Amino acid sequence: MKALLIGGTGTISMAITKLLAEKEWEVYLLNRGTQKRELPQNVHVISADINDEIDVAKKLNGMTFDSVCDFIGFVPEQLERDFRLFNGKTNQFMYISSASAYHKPVSDYVISERTALANPYWEYSRNKIACEEFLMKMYRENGFPVTVIRPSHTYDERSVPLGVHGRNGSWQVVKRMLEGKPVIIHGDGTSLWTMTHNSDFAKGFVGLMGNIHAIGEAFQITSDETLTWNQIYHSIANALGVKLNPYHISSDFLNAVSDHDFRGSLIGDKANSVVFDNDKLKRAVPGFKATVRFDEGIRKTLQYILDHPEYQREDPEFDCWCDKVIDAIEITKKEILKNG
Repeated sequence: MKALLIGGTGTISMAITKLLAEKEWEVYLLNRGTQKRELPQNVHVISADINDEIDVAKKLNGMTFDSVCDFIGFVPEQLERDFRLFNGKTNQFMYISSASAYHKPVSDYVISERTALANPYWEYSRNKIACEEFLMKMYRENGFPVTVIRPSHTYDERSVPLGVHGRNGSWQVVKRMLEGKPVIIHGDGTSLWTMTHNSDFAKGFVGLMGNIHAIGEAFQITSDETLTWNQIYHSIANALGVKLNPYHISSDFLNAVSDHDFRGSLIGDKANSVVFDNDKLKRAVPGFKATVRFDEGIRKTLQYILDHPEYQREDPEFDCWCDKVIDAIEITKKEILKNG
């Protein structure tokens, strides 16, 4: 079996690349070669920018694939390009959408592929919906063999998954924990969420590759473990061996006092309680089971990051913002109590 992965070295796709190599697929990665991660020996790299359609068409001339997987398509124009490049040249086109595309605010906390798609809070999600709609139109009208995949919050050894962080990622929050500083948690921390290790995601994804039951269908791939955000943050603190100092602030307030996109990432996604029903995936991929419990997976992630300083990207601007927001709330509390 022969696969082309557009990207192939990201949080989700790297685990898929490694698993395909283990299963002795003939694997090609199409990317610009800017990621210097070590690849399995039997993986071939085609160095190109997917946005340079003419160059990509030349480099793929005469090649056909059992599966083509696009991990970096964000707007419909990019999928229109993919259709031109791969129509008639693959038996399956797998598109990575997003579980954030599901209806917000949620009408039912149990999420399945039958849940409607609508997100007025986040342009990113609306673009993903538009991409899905284009691809399904091509499936209906042209027989383009589409499979849509909707991941939720997926992490690997390089990333600590959190709800509230700055533009440089999660390390500054981890650093605040290590320093005993208060850490902002959106809402009261009791809303429900799911964290999925990329190795578990890869098992479901690879099981859908070359799968006749996947054509023309959409699947979500997540763990079955459900956590509160308080449990998530406490698991991280426990793995660090420190006491968590949580500071709960409403998502609406965080969005109002930040130029960061908390309206999309929180109100349009992480502030909602969701539990994922993965029955459809399990019917298509018998035996699929996510096995990495979050408290176990995050220990390995934190150990890797602590051992690799290059992933410890500090964010003094976000750190200062956290202190400023917390101080302002504490001052307001005291003023209200003082003035009755």
